[in-house]
Amino acid sequence: MVNVREYLRRKRENKEDSGRISYREKIKSHKFTVVYRTLLVVILIAAIGAALYYQWKNKVYTENMVVFSTEVHITQDSTLIPFAGYLLTYSKDGAGCMDIKGNAVWNQTFEMQNPIVDVCQNVVAIGDYNGRVIYVMNTSGIMGSITTNRPIRDFCVASNGVVAVVLDDNDVTQICLYDSQGEELVTFRTTMKDSGYPVNVSISPSGELACVSYLFVDSGQMKSSVAFYNFGPVGKNNVNNYVSGYDYQNSIVPFTRFLDDKSVFAVSDDRVMFFSGAQKPLSVAEKLLDDNVQGVYYGSEYIGLVFNSTQSTNRYRLDLYHKSGELRQSIEFDIDFQDILFNNDQVIIYNESECRIYNTNGAEKYSGSFSKSVLLLIPQNSMRRYMIVTPDSIDTIELK
Repeated sequence: MVNVREYLRRKRENKEDSGRISYREKIKSHKFTVVYRTLLVVILIAAIGAALYYQWKNKVYTENMVVFSTEVHITQDSTLIPFAGYLLTYSKDGAGCMDIKGNAVWNQTFEMQNPIVDVCQNVVAIGDYNGRVIYVMNTSGIMGSITTNRPIRDFCVASNGVVAVVLDDNDVTQICLYDSQGEELVTFRTTMKDSGYPVNVSISPSGELACVSYLFVDSGQMKSSVAFYNFGPVGKNNVNNYVSGYDYQNSIVPFTRFLDDKSVFAVSDDRVMFFSGAQKPLSVAEKLLDDNVQGVYYGSEYIGLVFNSTQSTNRYRLDLYHKSGELRQSIEFDIDFQDILFNNDQVIIYNESECRIYNTNGAEKYSGSFSKSVLLLIPQNSMRRYMIVTPDSIDTIELK
């Protein structure tokens, strides 16, 4: 016998359960739809971004246009260098810093016979070869000066104003570290007999590491040594703060440079060497050179060595190395170069009348001429904008 009341109750419960299941399925389906649509939007945006990046990366520019210009007067005896977004000018009589609108930020007078200038980020040191005074400035003005008791042979500045200086004294050569106020921080003596003559010195941006290239004679043979000194906690217990070094037979190493606090490279007459390490730099790569180096240029990531080209159609070859020591590209070009700059993915080669721009894969991005005689070119934040300095103006140009 069927209980009608029980039958109706069960039917009602089954209907409610079915409604609950349907409702859960709807929520699940809605969530899936939202995720699916969001994923499609992300993929679409990524595809558009990739397409735009590819288009930008492979875009070739054919002309430049002046978008802003300021009148200035650059004296003929002045040397110009870029300085943390500003323009630094110097001569035997003094130095000055101006902004991109030509406004003077600071001026420093001095008298020097052979000014030496070294820049690290927003700090510059200016001294006289064979002199005894070094001025240290940043983009705001003078930080201080250093007076030495022996003739200056070479120096290099860190981003905090610390200066490593090579001082000559007949048979003994001193390597000293000073702060920007002229206080001596560290000093040690070198002799030809013990370590050789220091040819070049460089210092890391933090001022903690120094690299010195020595030249000496060993058993009648010429030898060079690249030595590293640590002035932090790691090196303080070592003799003269020496932490690592490498010798090179029958080779002269006139150039060393820190690219950052742990990447260093050195160039000799027959090879280019790469070192890495924030405490005790180690040799990570070494490339022998078959041709004579015509110029050494570098940025934060790349090093460029210029050689005479063996091709009949081009006069020069630029070998582009990553700071890891890997040869990334060789670029052939045929213009006399005033300077070679590295800006992000760009390789900029220019002289007073012409400019070539390549990417680090070797593809030419721009080839053109300037309407004025260019003394200096400085890349701006935009990959298409550059500041050019002429004898009577500072212009901002944009590639089209």
